[in-house]
Amino acid sequence: MNSTPLNIGILNLMHDKVDTQRRFSTVLKAGSFNVNIQYLYPQTHYSTRPVPELVQQISAPLNLRKVQDFDAFIITGAPVEQIPFTEITYINEVHQLIDKLVKLDIPQLYICWGAMAAANYLYDIPKHQLSEKIFGVFHNYFEHNDPLLAGLPNGFLAPHARYAELDLAKITNDHRLIVNAVTESNHLFSFRTRDAKQYFLFSHLEYGRDALLKEYLRERNAHPGVEYLKPQNYFRDPLHMKDPKFSWEATQRIFFDNWLHTVAKDVEEKQLIKE
Repeated sequence: MNSTPLNIGILNLMHDKVDTQRRFSTVLKAGSFNVNIQYLYPQTHYSTRPVPELVQQISAPLNLRKVQDFDAFIITGAPVEQIPFTEITYINEVHQLIDKLVKLDIPQLYICWGAMAAANYLYDIPKHQLSEKIFGVFHNYFEHNDPLLAGLPNGFLAPHARYAELDLAKITNDHRLIVNAVTESNHLFSFRTRDAKQYFLFSHLEYGRDALLKEYLRERNAHPGVEYLKPQNYFRDPLHMKDPKFSWEATQRIFFDNWLHTVAKDVEEKQLIKE
């Protein structure tokens, strides 16, 4: 294990904050790197109400002056992809964070809604609603070689769970961006900038075995009268929604280990420049 810790900041925007932090801690600390993680929340999300005690206990308010202390940064997904960006209460704070990360040249990993918001802000990529939620475990196929996908087979499995998508054609035609992989139905798995400092991941690869089931139950319980799509290609017993498969476990392990390798390399290169 690398002895020098990598300091990773994570802006946690997910609904299930405790589970989300457990998932990221598990996947980032499972590999060959010593990792320190600081979980943060956007202060403007609570501008009209008190910060919940649980949120205060497990995370800290985002402080843009301290962003320079991180070696890399993750902005998670959020259950707001059906809401226009302009109506998100904390969107300006997210934009300020992105500006700071770009200015400091800190590697960035944006996930699901975080990827949509960042790509829209940085590259004016529009978001559109899907006719139905892409929800389940799907095969993903390479479009271009990518360091974070090294070691994965073509057609690797990954979980997807979202109601919206970005304009794939506009991404493909933007010379600053490279599409890495898509599903068989041409939904995004990931794209990145050519310098690889910004990575946009649309799969919830941090999800553990039971996460898709928990997401389905949360939505169904919140709106009992709505018939929600069940996660596809996920259960060994789909009729009774029992025995979920963790079929993306290898993809998860390889992807996050590859990402941490790129972060460590970036830290080393910056240290050499200082010396």
